[in-house]
Amino acid sequence: MLETAGKYKEVFEQKNCCVIIPTYNNEKTLASVINGVLEYTNHVIVVNDGSTDSTSQILSTYKNIELVGYKKNKGKGYALRKGLRFAWEKGYKYAITIDSDGQHYVTDLPKFLEKIDESPNAIIIGSRNMDQSSVPGKSSFGHKFSNFWFRVETGINAPDTQSGFRLYPLEPLHKMIFFTHKYEFEIEVIVRAAWKGVDVTSVPIQVYYAPKETRISHFRPFRDFTRISILNTFLVFYALLVVKPFKFVRSLNRKNIQEFYRKQVLQNEEPNHKIVFALMLGLFMGVAPVWGYQMLIAFGIAHLLKLNKVIVIVASNISIPPMIPIILFASFKTGGLFIEANKLSLKYNSFINLDMIKDNLLQYILGSLAFGVVLALIVGIIAYVLLSIFRKNPQLQEEFVKP
Repeated sequence: MLETAGKYKEVFEQKNCCVIIPTYNNEKTLASVINGVLEYTNHVIVVNDGSTDSTSQILSTYKNIELVGYKKNKGKGYALRKGLRFAWEKGYKYAITIDSDGQHYVTDLPKFLEKIDESPNAIIIGSRNMDQSSVPGKSSFGHKFSNFWFRVETGINAPDTQSGFRLYPLEPLHKMIFFTHKYEFEIEVIVRAAWKGVDVTSVPIQVYYAPKETRISHFRPFRDFTRISILNTFLVFYALLVVKPFKFVRSLNRKNIQEFYRKQVLQNEEPNHKIVFALMLGLFMGVAPVWGYQMLIAFGIAHLLKLNKVIVIVASNISIPPMIPIILFASFKTGGLFIEANKLSLKYNSFINLDMIKDNLLQYILGSLAFGVVLALIVGIIAYVLLSIFRKNPQLQEEFVKP
């Protein structure tokens, strides 16, 4: 095994890759993990996250590893952030993180190095077999819970978003500012990296769960699940309000607009009035004062009324960030027709937000509802007229969708 492991030391050099081991009070397993990793590479960074056991004494016996440490325990996420920052400053291009509790097999390290050739700019997550009998119930639940929300937030179907055995490309991460310190960091980093265009892929790995009576875990189910849930709530809202609308706008071009028109309008067997109602509902919900829930509510209403959900969701994207100041301004001014603003004389600029009109919130709410109705009616009438012309005239249809 030593001879086989030794050949990868050169590969670690070639890939400019290090291994980061965050640790907190794992004195029983720490040395064996470090020794195992050192068989594969001399580029090892251990982050001592304020351990209070004999961790410091164990680490003092190693002269060929890099140490990062601080006195107060701050959480795994903080330790990972410190380790990744340290690795970048040392000039590494990649960093593999591995837990110090002995759960991961160091023999799986080569799988990450081999995957780099296929996905050189990706975060590579070690995917565990969570169907084995030794997996604790809370880990199995957390695994499914995390995978589901990651798919909602990014559209990526990843098999194991909670595994701590990972390879990170350091260049796209070093410019990002992270906010979490605990276990939820491992969710934040892959979601936000995916939003930045970093690929997220995986390799199969082995996993060992010690018997319950000897297992040491610093994961606190209630507190840490709560933290993860709060983070996922924020990420979902941000994805719906900012990430997905911006992605939708960036994807727009003549070709996919024509494809949307062909599939959803020309080849749609629904009558004109149903297509128009779907468009009007989407526009109204995009203006309605239910920020964060607009597309969700629009989708639900479209389902109940049996309207075209694709048209409804696309139309509700009118509330993308560049349009938000315009919508807020128009809504507030429309509300002024019903309620006179006593505290705020609002003039249009691109920095208008809800905080600026909170003292006259009722005016905004009434105005947004009225403006949404007016906008939906005006666009609906225009759309109905155009549909009546285009759907009856095959020559006009061909002209519009012509490449």
